[in-house]
Amino acid sequence: MMTPGGIRSVRRIVLALPAQTVVLVLAGLLVTHPPFGLWDQREPTVVTWLAEHRNPSLDRASGWVSAIGFTPAIVAATAAVMLALVLAGRPRRWREALFVGGAVLAQAVVFVTAAALVGRSRPDVVRLDGALATSSFPSGHVGAATALYGALAVLALRSAKGRRRYLPVVALLCLVPLLVAASRLYRGMHHPTDVVAGLLNGAVALWVLSTLLRPERRPAARRAVPPTQAAPGSATVGAATGSREAAGPAGRRAMVVSNPVVTDPAVLDDVLAVLAAHGYREPRLAETDPDDLGRSAAARAVADGFPLLVVCGGDGTVTACAQALAGTRTALAVVPCGTGNLLARNLGLPTSPARALAAALDGAPRRIDLALAEGDGIEPTLVGAMAGIGLDAAVMADTGRGLKRRLGWAAYLVGIARHLGDRRMRLAVTLDDGATFHRRAAMAVVGNVGSLQGGVRLLPQAEPDDGVLDLVLFQPRGLAGWCTATLRLVTGRHGRQEHDPRRGGTGQADRDAQPTQAERSARGNGSSLEHFRGRRITLVTEHGSPRELDGEPVGDGRRLRLTVRPGALLVHAPVPAGDRPGRRRATVPPPRPATEPTGPSPAGPPTEAGPRTVGAAG
Repeated sequence: MMTPGGIRSVRRIVLALPAQTVVLVLAGLLVTHPPFGLWDQREPTVVTWLAEHRNPSLDRASGWVSAIGFTPAIVAATAAVMLALVLAGRPRRWREALFVGGAVLAQAVVFVTAAALVGRSRPDVVRLDGALATSSFPSGHVGAATALYGALAVLALRSAKGRRRYLPVVALLCLVPLLVAASRLYRGMHHPTDVVAGLLNGAVALWVLSTLLRPERRPAARRAVPPTQAAPGSATVGAATGSREAAGPAGRRAMVVSNPVVTDPAVLDDVLAVLAAHGYREPRLAETDPDDLGRSAAARAVADGFPLLVVCGGDGTVTACAQALAGTRTALAVVPCGTGNLLARNLGLPTSPARALAAALDGAPRRIDLALAEGDGIEPTLVGAMAGIGLDAAVMADTGRGLKRRLGWAAYLVGIARHLGDRRMRLAVTLDDGATFHRRAAMAVVGNVGSLQGGVRLLPQAEPDDGVLDLVLFQPRGLAGWCTATLRLVTGRHGRQEHDPRRGGTGQADRDAQPTQAERSARGNGSSLEHFRGRRITLVTEHGSPRELDGEPVGDGRRLRLTVRPGALLVHAPVPAGDRPGRRRATVPPPRPATEPTGPSPAGPPTEAGPRTVGAAG
């Protein structure tokens, strides 16, 4: 009978393959159709040059290497590896065998579908391997070699356990797909983008099938606690069995709020073990429900005087709990269990839930900003990470929780592809008390933090405790504009910084005879990305548009206003790497009583006045 962990692995694989196929097909159509179809006129020059410089020695060598990726060779090698793992392994290594075979099979399914839908012609040169029936995009040889030899490299790394003698083997296995790619180009069988797509197809298949290698974890036993120790709506649990001796004083009090939709029992047991190791012996445990993502439990923690609230969930759960903790002395510790986990990422916490909690408790408590979100149809809500209007909100509204749970952040790719063609909004933007200016944008994102998944800096200047909010406007025109904007985000080239009031002076652009901030805001710069800063940011659209707060859709509307609440939330987090003695932080007056959980106290002296344009990407 298949275990719950095995069922989750199968579901993730089944749901990931269609998404992988859709992305690969879209990439193929972009390459072969305008405006990127112009590459079809340039890429053959690479293959033509290689064809003109062939010689018998390279012909023979490339033929041997290319044969490694032929379907019969891949099938035979895969079968041999799987048999060796199952029959010769002690104990029999079924999971590793399924990983190898599944990776090769997954990339093959995606390859056949994409090749049939894209239908790209092969380069117009003398092809040393003859005319094959399949399409040129993507390269099946390269994809199969990447899946097979990449899987063997992963298994070798797992067996290495730090021993250096395995590293040359791993390096050689990783080199095989690159040699196959080079041989396919040399032999005139593929365009450069075909082999790149093949490499990506095999690599993604490896990543998807890697779930089969994750050990299945069993919930640890919990010791019973008398019901009298628990508050209504919560349960008190002991530390997980087998936890090490507490490092701190006994009797520390904490409440753990978990979202059962995204928090596995094994993760919760790890969290309890970490708490026990830090002196929190018998934390109170409460679960969220769809109608209350943890705000009531957090309010109880404040009312009962708990100094620590541990939140296991995504950004929505964290935001709901922050509503109750804002302006109080109860500290928040974030355990990232959701899809985005933006606040956890920007606090410098590891992605592993247990390691994230350990890092947070080992760090120092610090106060960070929150943002008060308001708008038509939106009750005043505190935001910890980001809020947006337009494309990002539409994608989040169209992506189901089940898909996000199984695929992670990759689940958003399908929604992005679906909404890329949406019309841009007519948007009126007001920064603090400045003049309103207008834009046509696909989306607008206001952030208290700046980093997304994969280290992408959406808002390069944003810090969670700088006392201001950052705004980015996405206003690309056509596919070329979207590609330019995406490239700038990935590479971090957002444009020069024109003004930074936190340094108490102006940059070179202000010292020169440049337009004023108001003039730049009013006329724009024609770029696909524009960045602004302010303590209060108001966005108004001509028609109702999708909106989201910390990844949670809040319905369509025309208005979204965010106002910074400096230092409103006390959090446990590692000390930021850029911290230094004397660095200025947001000042916060004493917190309000626990009877006012949703109203963070006003900030101290403002860190900045008036509308600020940090710089437009250009």
